Amino acid sequence: MQIYAPLIFTNSLQKGSYLCGQNQSRHMRFFIHTLCLLCGLFLTCMLSAQTPEGHYKIYDTRNGQELDYATMIQELSVADAVFFGEEHNDSIGHLLEGAVLKSLYALHKDQLSLSMEMFETDVQGIMNEYLAGWISEKNFKKESRSWNNYPDYQPLVNFAKEKGIAVICANAPARYTNMVTRGTLKALDQLPKATRKAYLPPFPIDTLSGAYYDKFLETMGGHTMPNMHIYQSQNLWDATMAHNILKAMKHKKVFHLNGRFHSDSYLGTAYRVLQQKKGKVKTISCFSETVYKASEHKGLADFVILTQP
Repeated sequence: MQIYAPLIFTNSLQKGSYLCGQNQSRHMRFFIHTLCLLCGLFLTCMLSAQTPEGHYKIYDTRNGQELDYATMIQELSVADAVFFGEEHNDSIGHLLEGAVLKSLYALHKDQLSLSMEMFETDVQGIMNEYLAGWISEKNFKKESRSWNNYPDYQPLVNFAKEKGIAVICANAPARYTNMVTRGTLKALDQLPKATRKAYLPPFPIDTLSGAYYDKFLETMGGHTMPNMHIYQSQNLWDATMAHNILKAMKHKKVFHLNGRFHSDSYLGTAYRVLQQKKGKVKTISCFSETVYKASEHKGLADFVILTQP
């Protein structure tokens, strides 16, 4: 099959040839942009065939209707940031994360970055060294303090390495969240300014109240103290991830992975990003469930993915 581009034939000797040349340039740019978009959508359709078919269902929470993978990707393609809220032990969810990363890359190429809760800000240099091919995977896993289930995330990191995708180590270092858990957020004031600037979000860090606090208390069994310190640690995680996502969004589109508590119901990390980038963020909540319940799942995210073990 041949594809014909719209052409404008000009005669450089005729009056107005310069304007015709400009029109030709505009038409050609439009054609190339359209062709790239069509190629990206074609690759998305191919990638959708590689997802674990039969083990998941996708729902659009606006209307509660089931939709296919390619349609979801088309909706996600317009966002500047996509949150994928996972359950850390959901194997089908991890496969879908990889598929979404590949689909978004097919559409955005080098304008996409990958942000991960699973790595902390103080290992960004180690991540960069691994992506550049300077250090071995063995050293990378050890020195980046990769999670025990790193094999679930390994395909995403290695795909990023292969394609030259920037990977953002988005989470706060555990030693600092532990400082907050043992004390309060004010404990971080002891740190040198250079340390705070390198690894943490700008101070002061807002401790969110309202729906997020209520959700946290429900998760903790309704007990307020000593869980308030843990809640402040939770806010440090959220604020740090949001800060790093927002920095990345200045230059590229962001695909961010986190536990779904951080983004469900547009709260936590997602809330902090939405405060500054409203209308430019899409969210996914992915978890093991067999039946979509509109009353329960509406408002959880833009898209709910139910995975079946």
